[in-house]
Amino acid sequence: MDDGSKKDIMFERMREKKKEVKIVRRIVLVIVLVLVLIGLIGGRYVYKYITGALQPMDPDSEKVIEVEIPIGSGVDTIAAKLEENGIVKDARLFKYYVKFNNNSQFQAGTYGLTKSMTLDEIIESLKTGKVYREPVFTMTVPEGLTLKQIAKIVEKSTGISEKEFLAYVNDEATVNMLMGKYSKILTEDIKAENVKYPLEGYLFPATYPFFEEKPSLETIVNSMIQGTALNVTPYLDYLQSNDKSVHWLLTFASLLEEEATAQSDRETIASVFYNRLEIDMPLQTDPTVLYALGEHKDRVLYSDLEIEDPYNTYVVKGLPPGPIAGAGRSSIEAVIDPSKTNYLFFLADKKGVNHFTDSYNQHLKNRTLYLSGD
Repeated sequence: MDDGSKKDIMFERMREKKKEVKIVRRIVLVIVLVLVLIGLIGGRYVYKYITGALQPMDPDSEKVIEVEIPIGSGVDTIAAKLEENGIVKDARLFKYYVKFNNNSQFQAGTYGLTKSMTLDEIIESLKTGKVYREPVFTMTVPEGLTLKQIAKIVEKSTGISEKEFLAYVNDEATVNMLMGKYSKILTEDIKAENVKYPLEGYLFPATYPFFEEKPSLETIVNSMIQGTALNVTPYLDYLQSNDKSVHWLLTFASLLEEEATAQSDRETIASVFYNRLEIDMPLQTDPTVLYALGEHKDRVLYSDLEIEDPYNTYVVKGLPPGPIAGAGRSSIEAVIDPSKTNYLFFLADKKGVNHFTDSYNQHLKNRTLYLSGD
């Protein structure tokens, strides 16, 4: 092949490459233009969607929709309920709107809402508790009560005798029925050998509205178990990832509920218990002794500390077999997110103020300093 032919072939290949480059550039340009166009259209769609979701669903609607917000519902649950009933367009956007505006403390109840309400009007209604259907009566169960103490409140509020209530909540058929209904909350742990009462610590402390004069035992107990489920469910993934159970959480939380004398103490007391558990040191918490004794005493005697009972954390290491009372949300949260300390000891002075230390010698000094004369 002569030099002229080689040059012709070379120039031909160069022309082909230039064509290929032009074609590739055109393809790239088309792709970029398409992506930009999609971005513009998508951005416009997203903007339109969000704007629409922040507006009333139907400004002309006058139909009242009854929406029930159960005891202990968080923003996620409430938002889902509102979307489910067509009051808001998007539960996630409602949740973000609530958090962005720093709104909280929504009240349980059955609300009469309309699709013409703005998000602010919906939030205001949920905060003020302006409900569509007023309860016939409410029953308040404070934090830190045992089943026996709750039974007294039920008797006073509903007329159902303490004996009848306790028989119902300890009945095997009742327990099995509730375990089937709330399988993620009520597990076989509540039937463990040394657990005194299966549902102890599982009736959530709150104010419960009732819409009939004589609610059944099933209605009353189901409402309280539902309260526990709503407050514990957000932590199920955390418990699973840390190889812990709901029973462990409520047992731990019940100790904090009985020991804490101030809101801020719960996280610190939790740290003390965690630190003791880590070094296999007995928790030595007086409320477990009183629970083992089955009676309330203003003062725990040294002889009481020696009682042989699985719940007595002076003689048995680790957590007791089950909850010793009903723990509120603050105590549950303190177990999940405790303070980070080195404390191993604490005591409450005569005014109920807790004093913490990591030194046993200092703890003894604190006893002399704050409890002398007892």
